[in-house]
Amino acid sequence: MDTIVSIVGGVALLLWGVRMVRTGVTRSFGAELRRLLALSAKSRFTGFLSGLAVTGALQSGTATTLIITSFAAQGLVTGAAALAIILGADVGTTVVVQVLSFGLHWLSPLLIACGVFGFLSAKRTRHKNLARITLGLGLMLLALQLIVEASAPLRESQVFTALLQPLGNETLLAVLVAAGFTWASHSSVAIVLLIMSLASAGVLAPPLALALVLGANLGAAITPLGVTWASPVAARRPPIANLVIRTAGVLAVLPVLHWLLPYVELLGAAPERMVANFHTLFNLAIALLFLPLVSQVSALITRLLPDQMVADDPGRPMYLDDGTLETPAVALTCATREALRMGDEVKKMLQATGRVLRSNDEALKKETEAADDMVDRLHEAIKLYLTKLNNEELDGQESGRCVEILNFTTNLEHIGDIIDKNLMELASKKIKQRTSFSAAGMEELEDFHAHIVANLDLAMNVFASGDIELARNLLRQKAQIRELERRYIENHYERIGEGRPESITSSSLHLDVLRDLKRINSHLTSAAYTILERAGELSESRLREKVKAGACRPQGVATPDVS
Repeated sequence: MDTIVSIVGGVALLLWGVRMVRTGVTRSFGAELRRLLALSAKSRFTGFLSGLAVTGALQSGTATTLIITSFAAQGLVTGAAALAIILGADVGTTVVVQVLSFGLHWLSPLLIACGVFGFLSAKRTRHKNLARITLGLGLMLLALQLIVEASAPLRESQVFTALLQPLGNETLLAVLVAAGFTWASHSSVAIVLLIMSLASAGVLAPPLALALVLGANLGAAITPLGVTWASPVAARRPPIANLVIRTAGVLAVLPVLHWLLPYVELLGAAPERMVANFHTLFNLAIALLFLPLVSQVSALITRLLPDQMVADDPGRPMYLDDGTLETPAVALTCATREALRMGDEVKKMLQATGRVLRSNDEALKKETEAADDMVDRLHEAIKLYLTKLNNEELDGQESGRCVEILNFTTNLEHIGDIIDKNLMELASKKIKQRTSFSAAGMEELEDFHAHIVANLDLAMNVFASGDIELARNLLRQKAQIRELERRYIENHYERIGEGRPESITSSSLHLDVLRDLKRINSHLTSAAYTILERAGELSESRLREKVKAGACRPQGVATPDVS
């Protein structure tokens, strides 16, 4: 029992080390790696090399595959180019296995010490992530050593030998078992390293170890397929093509595995070297055979999985790419783009409101009410997307931007609710009661409405740019809107005092429209609070008369006054 617990602990430590390396590389160089993949997708050869390089750094073919499938979904790369990059990624996963197969266990204490002390002493985020990479490599080496030491007693265990016998006799079953473990762990690197360790300890015979390596490669192709299953068709094609290629490779090699064993042994007789070399040779052979055929394979998959004609769904996010979540700076940019798109939809609703109030257009009113459901869906998607980010991995600036996006989209969602549940309800009353505003009253409402639309544009600019002068201007608009509302209310009461029938019958509607538009403006001006408070220009929610140069206050989010 102690042996099994020790092996499980070693495997868990190995998986954690692989994850630390991947996270550190992604957070340090994620944007550069994505840019490299995008730029190198112009030809199959450069795509293959970039896939190899990026995955060699990330130590995750799944991560590279998800990045490139997100590009394919957006039409940024062709299916053939994406498949070439994935073939390179499969070869890239063999890099760390090759390095660690040379028995560098003595490096483990040094790497762990450098990683821990580097992380604790680092001030900059990138330095912390580089220390995380170093620590992850040290933990991987330590885990391999623990697995080898813990599995040594299994060589003498008759029970364990009896359990392995079916796998040794049924190589196809061994492939399927290894594929299942790889799919469950989401890391072919960790599984191949585990196989290497058990083979080194003499627990696995070479033929069985090589069969398990084939299974790990097959399982690595299944993992991204499951992750992209609900994605657009263009994103699903490259992983499916890779799975087809890997399956064909496994089925071709499995029957001649015993015949290949002596040739693999020529490159290194040590069990761990045989596992590492076979892993590399299999992926290289697949790449050399299918790289010239990526266009044909991609065309075949496209015929089997054609584009689906679906109605355009404005409520479906366009920019929220799950493949960027391990690179917070990129993920926050995606969320910002989606938030601005949400702002554009709210602007359409607000503009339509003015036309409905003037023309009593029942059809336009229903369209505007339906648009709020779409705005709600976008808000929910952005919120869920941002909650997938690991807050512990965000630096202060990224965390602040995350709060800004959530605050901005929440206020946009409230504006959509005001339009749907308040202004459209007022429009319904106006239509049913056949009420009309006076000419002067309608002109004032349209002017007030135009100011709110202009402030929405200004708020989106403030949110996107973070410009302090624009933020000052937006906050000043709050007082101007308040003064404009006061003046228009006084004008309305003067018309009632003059006995104008239209002003008297529409009085309640008129005042409610002004009130709701002012509420919308209050939500809009909240975009300025975070920026001005970060710049030290807010004092008790008001602009300071004079701002001292270099003044700075802690970042925070002020709650807008919606009174």
